Amino acid sequence: MRISVSSDMDEPVARFLVGELRGRGHEVMTHGALRAGDDPRWAVCSEAAARDVAEGRAEQAVVCCWTGTGASIAANKVPGVRAALCTDAGTADGARRWNDANALALSLRLTSQPLLKEILDAWFAAEPSADPEDRDNVARIEHLDRDVRG
Repeated sequence: MRISVSSDMDEPVARFLVGELRGRGHEVMTHGALRAGDDPRWAVCSEAAARDVAEGRAEQAVVCCWTGTGASIAANKVPGVRAALCTDAGTADGARRWNDANALALSLRLTSQPLLKEILDAWFAAEPSADPEDRDNVARIEHLDRDVRG
């Protein structure tokens, strides 16, 4: 799978994330502080990673900043992206399962390497729900992306 990764800081957990994703067999595209000469501002690099998903260059994204909040806000402004700020494996599982999230937002401050592995395990193990109510909710979000009122 192609995964676009952004971080506003070149922190050990961000570098570990890239290595972990590659070690799991994913093709990783980097933005921000993880790519020499790139703009490291969280709003800019998170948008770039999210656009990779929205425009089909990547299947998923992982966006990182100190709290994860700014990165998730920026990514969610890109139509077609459903970014979820996950601080534990249960939240990651639910984000993929019920929200069909296609972007994982992480806090560089809160996420340790062991926790990151747990979050990634849950994220990649979960499949989007086929439950009609869950699909209806995701469809509603897609309508919001197009600013359709219904």
